[in-house]
Amino acid sequence: MALPTAVVASVAAAVFTLLLVAVAVMAVLCWRRLRARRSRTSDTGSSETPPTLAEWGRCGRTSSAPDYQGARRFSLEEMSHATKNFSDANLVGAGSFGKVYMGLLLDGTVVAIKRRQGPPRQDFVDEVRKQSEIWHRNVVTLIGYCQEGGLQMLVFEYLPNGSVCSHLYDSGKQSMTRLEFKQRLSIAIGAAKGLDHLHSMTPPLIHKGFKTSNVLVDENFIAKVSDAGVDRLLRGLEDADKANGLHTSVYQDPEVHSLAQLSASNDVYSFGVFLLELITGRQAAGLVGPESTDSLPHWMEVHFTSGELVDPRLGGSFTSEGMKELVALTFQCLSPSVARRRPKMRLVAEELDRILEKEMTLTTVMGDGTAIITLGSQLFTS
Repeated sequence: MALPTAVVASVAAAVFTLLLVAVAVMAVLCWRRLRARRSRTSDTGSSETPPTLAEWGRCGRTSSAPDYQGARRFSLEEMSHATKNFSDANLVGAGSFGKVYMGLLLDGTVVAIKRRQGPPRQDFVDEVRKQSEIWHRNVVTLIGYCQEGGLQMLVFEYLPNGSVCSHLYDSGKQSMTRLEFKQRLSIAIGAAKGLDHLHSMTPPLIHKGFKTSNVLVDENFIAKVSDAGVDRLLRGLEDADKANGLHTSVYQDPEVHSLAQLSASNDVYSFGVFLLELITGRQAAGLVGPESTDSLPHWMEVHFTSGELVDPRLGGSFTSEGMKELVALTFQCLSPSVARRRPKMRLVAEELDRILEKEMTLTTVMGDGTAIITLGSQLFTS
């Protein structure tokens, strides 16, 4: 006997409703799982498990083989194809590891490829694999490597806005961005959190070459530290640990005379020089001449007293209290380590966070600040 039409319709509606509920429940479960996974890649630490291939691509970081095992091994053919045979048009810079090219992988991922001459080495591969496991919002991700044809290459995530230098003082690279005080604080916070993460690893990873050109910014101007541990990739690990000489650099702690002596405290000194450049808008190397015996802290004090240190491009985009606190933090980072007065990077990041939060409450919009400017002499009054 056929069921009445109304009953059939009622049953069909009930089935349809149950299907909708089931789909909704599955969607919620998937969303929660994805949210939990993403939470592990927050700015407070590394992810315990790498993202899937699809997620990695959506995050704009890298792509990897489905059987992700750490660092991806690329062929020379892949690297050549990605850079149009290492065309000068793809050349975006040069660093301690060699020339840097922008590359486009077959899956559409944009990457930065660093290339240098060098024979294949197993310790190089081992170190790349170790460093590719570093996952943090404020550290540039090492994707993989290539060792073929007498070349060694490192493949990193690509950051479209390049180095902070190009937005701060690099006249060779024209930038349309005018970094206001709060933007500079935000960049400093990102770099501090990146260094703090490296120092919190077991064992701690000392950057050994931190400088403004190694602070990159992505499309949202989130700062990321690059070239961490690159000294161990430039030569054999044993040689890196036993190296005795240091190249002269204004970012290097004057108390240290060999790589073997470098510690987290020395990275803090380098970060202090970085803060000084954010304050002045100038290269630290041009502030104190190579033949000068004057120290950066003393140079800072003299120029603050005369009111000539703060970057005039900042205009009224900062409060006198905020600038005074940033100056004090910079002095702490540059203080002699023998006195144990340098703060840990975690404390530096927290202090920068506090300064920025106060600036945001006293000034309404990023880039819009008060016209309260303090003379350098007042900055040193308690």
